[in-house]
Amino acid sequence: MVDLTRGERLQIMLTGKELEALDNWRFQARMPSRAAAVRELLKRGLAAEGFMAADGGAKSQDFGVTEDTSKLQQASGD
Repeated sequence: MVDLTRGERLQIMLTGKELEALDNWRFQARMPSRAAAVRELLKRGLAAEGFMAADGGAKSQDFGVTEDTSKLQQASGD
């Protein structure tokens, strides 16, 4: 049986385009909520990467989802 209690809270900030991409995927995949969609995408991403950890020196801004965030990284010199 799956334990559905979640004792940890994770808050993230998204751009409008990132949220739109999440919602589009969520509706296409028929996910019941944004939280469920984020958990499913996190599970898939970790599985695809073999549960690899991020580089120790990485910043939060280095992990954008949409094209706009990568342009921001280039503009800032990262």
